[in-house]
Amino acid sequence: GLRQVLEHLSQQSESQYLKILTSLAEVATTNGHKLLSLSSNYEAQMKSLLRIVRIFCHVFRIGPSSPSNGNDMGYNGNKTPRSQVFKVRKVYDVVRKIDVKEMNFTKHAFINQTSHEQEPLELLWHSLDEWLVLIATELMKNKRDSANITSILLKQKGPDHQDADAPTPSFAAAGAEGRKELSTDAGESKTYDVVGKQEACADCQDVISMTANRLSAVIQAFYMCCSCQMPQGMTSPRFIEFVCKHDDVLKCFVNRNPKIIFDHFHFLLECPELMSRFMHIIKAQPFKDRCEWFYEHLHAGQPDSDMVHRPVNENDILLVHRDSIFRSSCEVVSKANCAKLKQGIAVRFHGEEGMGQGVVREWFDILSSEIVNPDYALFTQSADGTTFQPNSNSSVNPDHLNYFRFAGQILGLALNHRQLVNIYFTRSFYKHILGIPVNYQDVASIDPEYAKNLQWILDNDISDLGLELTFSVETDVFGAMEEVPLKPGGASILVTQENKAEYVQLVTELRMTRAIQPQINAFLQGFHMFIPPSLIQLFDEYELELLLSGMPEIDVNDWLKNTEYTSGYERGDQWFWDVVEELTQEERVLLLQFVTGSSRVPHGGFAHIMGGSGLQNFTIAAVPYTANLLPTSSTCINMLKLPEYPSKEILKDRLLVALHCGSYGYTMA
Repeated sequence: GLRQVLEHLSQQSESQYLKILTSLAEVATTNGHKLLSLSSNYEAQMKSLLRIVRIFCHVFRIGPSSPSNGNDMGYNGNKTPRSQVFKVRKVYDVVRKIDVKEMNFTKHAFINQTSHEQEPLELLWHSLDEWLVLIATELMKNKRDSANITSILLKQKGPDHQDADAPTPSFAAAGAEGRKELSTDAGESKTYDVVGKQEACADCQDVISMTANRLSAVIQAFYMCCSCQMPQGMTSPRFIEFVCKHDDVLKCFVNRNPKIIFDHFHFLLECPELMSRFMHIIKAQPFKDRCEWFYEHLHAGQPDSDMVHRPVNENDILLVHRDSIFRSSCEVVSKANCAKLKQGIAVRFHGEEGMGQGVVREWFDILSSEIVNPDYALFTQSADGTTFQPNSNSSVNPDHLNYFRFAGQILGLALNHRQLVNIYFTRSFYKHILGIPVNYQDVASIDPEYAKNLQWILDNDISDLGLELTFSVETDVFGAMEEVPLKPGGASILVTQENKAEYVQLVTELRMTRAIQPQINAFLQGFHMFIPPSLIQLFDEYELELLLSGMPEIDVNDWLKNTEYTSGYERGDQWFWDVVEELTQEERVLLLQFVTGSSRVPHGGFAHIMGGSGLQNFTIAAVPYTANLLPTSSTCINMLKLPEYPSKEILKDRLLVALHCGSYGYTMA
């Protein structure tokens, strides 16, 4: 449609290209200002703005004078011909001035400049900036006094300060007859004076509710325009500066309505330094919502997946040998086109006719078992025998790093295509995939006794025990014990009460990370070919296990039958099981993970659950109740420490909070 026509026309000449871009910029600016008017239809204006901005960005990129220097032209004033697209002859006569005194806006006085050659899109970005500054100013005032945001938002502006095309941040109506202030009487604007901090705060929050979606859509448009001027994979310095400047207001928006993140804040997935600012809010969103966002962006830009009948090119079929499935699969996957594998997988076993999704599922199923086959020495079993960890001595296999890379590719491909694997890793390895630091409790999966020793060091005063520990430890390297320093000069640094926490962390990192760093790096190299690091960090280690290995079926009756009680827990035990019956399957899995550290029910049921020192039943212990106290757990002994809540409703509420925040270590909420 329109995009193809404009694409064709823009290739005819430089002047034609500039005219098209200028027109698109003007239309986008008009649509954006209408969107900022609270009387307009949000859905229609939002879609209209983002559609025209997408077309603008597309035409911008494919123009006849594509910049090769990668400069952010809107930011640093690069004077290539293309930068002139924003310079329009007297399209807007005046850029509205801001009441600097009222807005306390001296730092950004550049907006006050009057210009006859303003970039049309710049007027929209200035309006966006003013709105956000206005809201930030009022949020600050609400902390100090009872000033009322409505009195500013509804204040009548003098004719000298009005501009029909660059609207004042106000409850303005954009229509054919011009812009009118929202009023109580026909044509008359009124200032509202609401006394008291409570009312002022309520007004401010109402304005946030009414404007957050609109402003966030314009922010998305701003990001798209900044991005189309930058090389692939780089975030515009101007946009980073913008988000940092308005950090408080944007966090206020997403705290009030987290859906904004999924609808408009796509820039977070492409810019780690910005993502870190919002990660705590994102991680608090429901697992299901994050999964949808994950797959939406994982498959963004790929051809329509609706074309299920697209014929498979014979050259794209992965032809593997059943009797050497691991090696032959490794060979064909390493040679295959990565982009095509992301779009779809076709597998055929040598000498067999079968193809289709059933064969693909079988291929993933067999391969996930082969990855942990001891013959390849890639992974070793954990202490309880149910999970796997990279083998620190895997180099006995000369191809081990290539195979780790292949294992990463297989898990990345499986996740990309929503195929489950029948393999479970240690919690620490999931953390490595996610880039989450390990802690001493993770050591329990490979050496429960050693983990208990570390716990003891942390729990006790070691000042006068004469342990003579130093920041150097003996560790097994290919069957021989070697002294390894935990940090430079570690052999001569004694462990004391003051530095013991650092010692425990460094020992943990040596055992769980440093000893297998090359293997981890090779695995991640393969995994990230199909799953970007920015996307996978939406999840924690428990959720990643569910994404890769699926949701287990949980028999609540079997669970109840194989549960022990201690510390006098009696009063609420039936409430607890009533609540478990009411939980969704996902929530039951979260509960199992919360208490045992694993989402798996062993073969044979709950009677076979393992703890740090062998078989260990699921256990519930009572703790005294205090207001807002959350349940906690000790995963090494499969124990849920459940406060003696006064009602079933409070028990359910506190339990759900703990399950959804469990990986953060909260005890009060």
